[in-house]
Order: sequence, then structure tokens, then C-alpha cells
Amino acid sequence: MGQDAFMEPISSTVAVFQCKIYLLLLGACSGLRVVVPSHTVHGIRGQALYLPVHYGFHTPAADVQIIWLFERPHTMPKYLLGSVNQSVVPDLEYRHKFTMMPPNASLLINPLQFTDEGNYIVKVNIHGNRTLSARQKIQVTVDDPVTKPVVQTQPSSGAVEYVGNMTLTCLVEAGTRLVYQWLKNGRPVHTGPTNSFSSQNNTLHIAPVTKEDIGNYSCLVKNAVSEMESDIVMPTIYYGPYGLRVNSDKGLKVGEVFTVDIGEDILFDCSADSYPPNTYSWIQRTDNTTYVIKHGPHLEVASEKVAQKTTDYVCCAYNNVTGRQDETRFTVIITSMGLEKLAQKGKSLSPLASITGISLFLIISMCLLLLWKKYQPYKVIKQKLESRPETEYRKAQTFSGHEDALDDFGIYEFVAFPDASAVPRMPSRSVSATDGVSGQDLHSTIYEVIQHIPAQQQDHLE
Repeated sequence: MGQDAFMEPISSTVAVFQCKIYLLLLGACSGLRVVVPSHTVHGIRGQALYLPVHYGFHTPAADVQIIWLFERPHTMPKYLLGSVNQSVVPDLEYRHKFTMMPPNASLLINPLQFTDEGNYIVKVNIHGNRTLSARQKIQVTVDDPVTKPVVQTQPSSGAVEYVGNMTLTCLVEAGTRLVYQWLKNGRPVHTGPTNSFSSQNNTLHIAPVTKEDIGNYSCLVKNAVSEMESDIVMPTIYYGPYGLRVNSDKGLKVGEVFTVDIGEDILFDCSADSYPPNTYSWIQRTDNTTYVIKHGPHLEVASEKVAQKTTDYVCCAYNNVTGRQDETRFTVIITSMGLEKLAQKGKSLSPLASITGISLFLIISMCLLLLWKKYQPYKVIKQKLESRPETEYRKAQTFSGHEDALDDFGIYEFVAFPDASAVPRMPSRSVSATDGVSGQDLHSTIYEVIQHIPAQQQDHLE
């Protein structure tokens, strides 16, 4: 038969129900089973602790006996209380501390003390046709809840980046078996090149500090029965200046050059990332001389009061805690041309250059084409042949190349006739009628070798 829990706290109802399901799934029709929801139970000192137990069997039983024992490490189990059927027999030493309501085998401990920490053994015996026995063990831990931790920072005045170190300590007034965890911006802090922890993790060391270490730090402390988180602290870290830059409310800025329309007042702003805030100085450079013109993050320049059209300025930022400084240079150009026209001129420069380049390319191409047409070799040769006197052709002789070599000395000219009808030819006396050009070759190119005999040699031949 199955025994239901009697007078259980509401918090244990679900666990006991699970135990019943477990017993049914076991399918033990002839045995005894004892089930507990958890083999480890954590309790708070000074409060009551309930140890739920469920047992079941399916054989006839005349008597049911329940016994609770307590043991500590390296000690013999100690009898606490027991029952036979509905009758409870407690140990007189603990009768006001431990309570059991048969047939419910669950145990109530009230109040719980540190001395109650240990192993609790429950044993169930049933007697019918035969005697069956089963037992379970539950480990009980006792802790004090955690109080809200407090984080202390050393040095409290802060540390300089890359120079100073910082220590954060987590303090807790009450709590046992504490576990510490450090959080930065809500995320766990891990050991790194500049981060280290104490043996218990209650102290965080940062050496040296950097700008990246700035954030919201908190300490989370917990144990088996509670957890608490400290308030957020932000360590003071001095750094900078970083990212020094100059901006203006007017004018046209290109790189580090500001173009201002004449008669216009312009306000410059100098800023950098730094803690504590920087002190700023404005320096003007004129004719190889420099002098401080103003202190502070802002500088106002009246263009009509500036003698030069181009003036160089320097903004210096200094952090009096870190001892670091930075500076940036810029140039102010005052122009009489409106900024809108200047901007339009800059925008139209690229298309104008493209049009100019295309025009030059077309002009050069046309000139080269005209020169080629005027001085091409075909026309030069044709013009020279047309202007040659007819007497030169009559004096010219055609050689076959087999005459005496002594007669071959002279100046030779190779002439190409693209068109046989375009230039008159004189018949050669050394070319026979059979060597003439046939009708089908009238349109082919004809070559002739014309000998030019120097004047003295010509007279000698005559």
C-alpha cells in the first residue's frame, strides 16, 4: 500500500508528488521503496528545515517502523526518533527539536543550528509475511545568509594611467561559505595582463590602470542559501589628453585649413578626451614668432581685424594631473571671394579639366592626321616623278646586272610605279619585247633601276 504525506508544507508538495510518480514507474509490486526529492538540502541557521520523504510498498504489512539517524563525519550514527505504526518514540535529548508525524516519514528540524549539519538517515521497515527494509541518506548544510557587500577602493583619490595601481576590496559583514565574483558593467571580470585576484577572490588588483579600466564595478557574493550584490563604484582614473581636434561654427574646412569670408567672425572650439578636463592655450604664429593670444577652449577670430590673409594657429591641451600635453596646428585663410563661389569653383574644377584635356587631344589628333596626309610617301614619290624631266628618262639606262662590274659604279635610285598609266616610261634598250609587261600585269608594281652618272664620268664616256 502507498502512504501519502501528512501535513507537508506547500513548498514540498511538488517534490513529494514527484516521488510518488517515481515509485509507480519503478513497478516494484513486491518490494519496498523509499524516495527523497534531493540528497542534499541547504538550510539557514535559526530557521526550520523540512526533510520530505516518501515510501511505498505493495505487500500486506502488519507493522510499519520508521527510524531517523544522524551522523557526522568519522562518528557513529546517533538515534534521533522512531515510530511503529502511529506511535512515535523520540530520543529524550532531541524531543523538542525533531518532529515526525506518522505515517508520514518526513522530518522537521526546528530551529536549525550549525551543530545540525551532517547526514540524516531515514530507515523504513515493514513486517508482514516477511520483513522488508529500505533506507535513504540526506546531507544537510547550514549557512548564514549573505549581507549586502561593500566595495572599497584604494587609493580613494584615484590613480594616473600607466603610472598608478588600484585595489578593490569586497567586504561582507555576515555569511558563511562565501563565493565572490567581480563584475564590470554587469559582466564578469577575468584574470588578464593587468587584472589579478586574491585567493578568495574578494580583492581585485589592477596594475597599472589604463583608460580601458574605467567602468562600473560591483561585487557579487553568494552561498548556498542567498546572494547579494554591492552598489556600483566607479574608480577614478586620470588619463589624457587624447584625440585633440579643432572645430569651427563657420567657414569652409579642408583638412587643417579653414577658409573664412572677409568681414565674418568665426568661433573655434578646441577639445580632447581627458580626465580631469584639460587647460587650453591658443598660440598665433606670425613672421617666425609665436605668442599666446588666449587661454580657454574657445577662440574667436574677427577676420576684418586680421592683418594677414593667411594666419597659423596652434591649440595646446594640457592635463595638470597626468602631466601630458598635446597640440594641433591649423591655418586660417581670409578671402574676399564668397565661400559659396569658392566651393562652386572647387566643384567645377574637375569637369573643366576634363573638357580641356579632351579638346587638346582632338586638336593634336587632327594635326597629326593633316601631317600624315601631307607628307605620306606615296604622294612624295608621285610628285617627284611627275616633276622629273623627260630627258632624264632618255639618258637613263637599264642594266640587267650582268655587265662589266667597272661600269656598275654610280648612284642608283629605285623607283616604284604604283600605276603604270600615271607616270610615262621610256622603253629600255636592254629589255626585249618578250620581257615586256603583259596585259594581265598592267596593274602590278613595276620597278626600274635608273643610273645617275656623275658629270665628269658622263663627259668621259662621250
